[in-house]
Amino acid sequence: MSGHSKWASIKHKKGAADAKRGRVFTKLIREITVAAREGGGNPDMNARLRTAISRAREANMPQDNVDKGIKKGTGELPGVSYESCLFEGYGPGGVAIMVEALTDNKNRASAEIRNIFSKKGGNLAGSGSVAWIFTAKGYLLVDKSQIAEEELFSISVDAGAEDIKSGDKNYEIYCEPKYFETVKTALSNKGIKWESSELTKLPNSTLKVTRNQAKQVLSLVEALEDHDDVQVVYSNFDIPDDVLEEIAQEIE
Repeated sequence: MSGHSKWASIKHKKGAADAKRGRVFTKLIREITVAAREGGGNPDMNARLRTAISRAREANMPQDNVDKGIKKGTGELPGVSYESCLFEGYGPGGVAIMVEALTDNKNRASAEIRNIFSKKGGNLAGSGSVAWIFTAKGYLLVDKSQIAEEELFSISVDAGAEDIKSGDKNYEIYCEPKYFETVKTALSNKGIKWESSELTKLPNSTLKVTRNQAKQVLSLVEALEDHDDVQVVYSNFDIPDDVLEEIAQEIE
């Protein structure tokens, strides 16, 4: 999406703020538990778990929390059984929104997510209504001061990256999900740090919104992300950079 680099930086800062309130840990533990339940407790044999643990480490989650999450998933410790849910809908200006959630009560979660959409000027839609707009990708954001573009390109592409974009302050690295950990390892081995990294879903096309619509869309996205059951929210909005800059300054 337009401004994805800036939006990724904003989400990274917001994530740091949320971590102070424990919210990030709660969501990560759920993901670790579900990943271990569905694919086993060995991260070497479970890509989803391996990625979840990596995200937990980036968020500075204590290893004890990670271990407990895995054991709850494998049944070694008692725990709540979570179910994966996907919600699709539209926000102000007609932007597509897709919400991935993990919940212990799908009916309650559905009602609450629907209510958030309604209150924030959006609406839920049927299954498959917007999922086709998005493609799964691995994504990393790297500060340009660390390395020359040509060198980063060589390291990343050799590890499986398919595209690198150069912005004002950052490089954006894109890859197929199966190469995500390989690319991260290649960068780490060269001492290159990233501002943020995620397995995400990027829109195949974007929708421009007005300034007023932009603030409404981001209000909806934030309300959805703040819901305890919601793991991640995707959208195809194209928001003016000056609006994103205002939001970035508010978080700083």
